[in-house]
Amino acid sequence: MKKILMLVLVLVATSASTFALNPKDYSVFYSLNNKSTFSGIVKYLEADKEQADFLKQIFDETTKELDNATKSNNEKLAESVMKYNLYNAKCVLSQDQYERYLKMLNTFSYNEKSVLVAQK
Repeated sequence: MKKILMLVLVLVATSASTFALNPKDYSVFYSLNNKSTFSGIVKYLEADKEQADFLKQIFDETTKELDNATKSNNEKLAESVMKYNLYNAKCVLSQDQYERYLKMLNTFSYNEKSVLVAQK
Protein backbone atom coordinates (compact mmCIF):
# COMPACT_ATOMS: atom_id res chain seq x y z
CA MET A 1 0.00 0.00 0.00
CA LYS A 2 2.85 2.40 0.85
CA LYS A 3 4.52 1.66 -2.48
CA ILE A 4 1.33 2.49 -4.39
CA LEU A 5 0.90 5.72 -2.43
CA MET A 6 4.50 6.72 -3.13
CA LEU A 7 4.06 5.93 -6.81
CA VAL A 8 0.94 8.10 -6.98
CA LEU A 9 2.75 10.95 -5.20
CA VAL A 10 5.68 10.72 -7.60
CA LEU A 11 3.33 10.74 -10.59
CA VAL A 12 1.46 13.77 -9.27
CA ALA A 13 4.68 15.65 -8.52
CA THR A 14 6.08 14.83 -11.95
CA SER A 15 2.96 15.89 -13.79
CA ALA A 16 2.70 19.07 -11.70
CA SER A 17 6.25 20.07 -12.56
CA THR A 18 5.79 19.14 -16.22
CA PHE A 19 2.69 21.31 -16.54
CA ALA A 20 3.78 24.06 -14.18
CA LEU A 21 2.16 26.87 -16.13
CA ASN A 22 -1.39 26.08 -17.06
CA PRO A 23 -2.90 28.82 -19.24
CA LYS A 24 -6.35 27.89 -17.95
CA ASP A 25 -5.28 29.18 -14.53
CA TYR A 26 -5.08 32.63 -16.07
CA SER A 27 -8.04 32.30 -18.43
CA VAL A 28 -9.93 35.03 -16.61
CA PHE A 29 -7.27 37.53 -17.67
CA TYR A 30 -7.40 36.37 -21.29
CA SER A 31 -11.15 36.83 -21.45
CA LEU A 32 -11.03 40.44 -20.24
CA ASN A 33 -9.97 41.56 -23.70
CA ASN A 34 -13.01 40.05 -25.39
CA LYS A 35 -15.04 42.96 -26.85
CA SER A 36 -18.41 42.01 -25.33
CA THR A 37 -16.83 41.02 -22.01
CA PHE A 38 -14.92 44.29 -21.89
CA SER A 39 -18.00 46.41 -22.50
CA GLY A 40 -19.84 44.43 -19.81
CA ILE A 41 -17.00 45.04 -17.35
CA VAL A 42 -17.03 48.77 -18.08
CA LYS A 43 -20.80 48.91 -17.50
CA TYR A 44 -20.58 46.79 -14.35
CA LEU A 45 -17.82 48.97 -12.91
CA GLU A 46 -19.57 52.15 -14.06
CA ALA A 47 -16.23 53.28 -15.48
CA ASP A 48 -15.98 56.53 -17.37
CA LYS A 49 -14.37 56.85 -20.83
CA GLU A 50 -10.90 57.61 -19.46
CA GLN A 51 -10.99 54.66 -17.07
CA ALA A 52 -12.22 52.40 -19.88
CA ASP A 53 -9.31 53.49 -22.09
CA PHE A 54 -6.80 52.76 -19.33
CA LEU A 55 -8.42 49.39 -18.60
CA LYS A 56 -8.23 48.49 -22.29
CA GLN A 57 -4.48 49.25 -22.28
CA ILE A 58 -4.01 47.19 -19.10
CA PHE A 59 -5.95 44.24 -20.52
CA ASP A 60 -4.05 44.40 -23.84
CA GLU A 61 -0.70 44.38 -22.03
CA THR A 62 -1.86 41.60 -19.72
CA THR A 63 -2.84 39.39 -22.64
CA LYS A 64 0.42 40.04 -24.49
CA GLU A 65 2.58 39.31 -21.46
CA LEU A 66 0.60 36.20 -20.51
CA ASP A 67 1.20 34.90 -24.03
CA ASN A 68 4.94 35.46 -23.51
CA ALA A 69 4.82 33.71 -20.12
CA THR A 70 2.94 30.76 -21.60
CA LYS A 71 5.33 30.42 -24.55
CA SER A 72 8.34 30.42 -22.23
CA ASN A 73 6.51 28.35 -19.58
CA ASN A 74 7.51 30.96 -16.99
CA GLU A 75 5.16 30.81 -14.02
CA LYS A 76 6.91 33.67 -12.21
CA LEU A 77 6.33 35.92 -15.19
CA ALA A 78 2.68 34.88 -15.30
CA GLU A 79 2.31 35.72 -11.61
CA SER A 80 3.92 39.11 -12.12
CA VAL A 81 1.59 39.79 -15.07
CA MET A 82 -1.38 39.00 -12.86
CA LYS A 83 -0.04 41.36 -10.19
CA TYR A 84 0.55 44.00 -12.88
CA ASN A 85 -3.08 43.75 -13.91
CA LEU A 86 -4.39 44.03 -10.36
CA TYR A 87 -2.07 46.86 -9.36
CA ASN A 88 -2.82 48.96 -12.43
CA ALA A 89 -6.55 48.34 -12.20
CA LYS A 90 -6.37 49.52 -8.58
CA CYS A 91 -4.62 52.70 -9.70
CA VAL A 92 -7.22 53.42 -12.39
CA LEU A 93 -10.40 52.53 -10.51
CA SER A 94 -11.96 53.98 -7.38
CA GLN A 95 -11.94 51.82 -4.24
CA ASP A 96 -15.56 50.75 -4.82
CA GLN A 97 -14.92 49.95 -8.49
CA TYR A 98 -11.78 47.99 -7.62
CA GLU A 99 -13.65 45.90 -5.04
CA ARG A 100 -16.29 45.09 -7.67
CA TYR A 101 -13.49 44.25 -10.13
CA LEU A 102 -11.97 41.78 -7.67
CA LYS A 103 -15.36 40.22 -6.98
CA MET A 104 -15.95 39.87 -10.70
CA LEU A 105 -12.54 38.19 -11.23
CA ASN A 106 -13.13 35.81 -8.32
CA THR A 107 -16.61 34.92 -9.54
CA PHE A 108 -15.42 34.32 -13.08
CA SER A 109 -12.48 32.24 -11.88
CA TYR A 110 -14.75 30.15 -9.65
CA ASN A 111 -17.20 29.60 -12.49
CA GLU A 112 -14.40 28.54 -14.85
CA LYS A 113 -13.18 25.97 -12.34
CA SER A 114 -16.73 24.70 -11.82
CA VAL A 115 -17.18 24.24 -15.57
CA LEU A 116 -13.87 22.34 -15.81
CA VAL A 117 -14.88 20.00 -12.98
CA ALA A 118 -18.31 19.42 -14.54
CA GLN A 119 -16.70 18.53 -17.89
CA LYS A 120 -14.56 15.81 -16.35
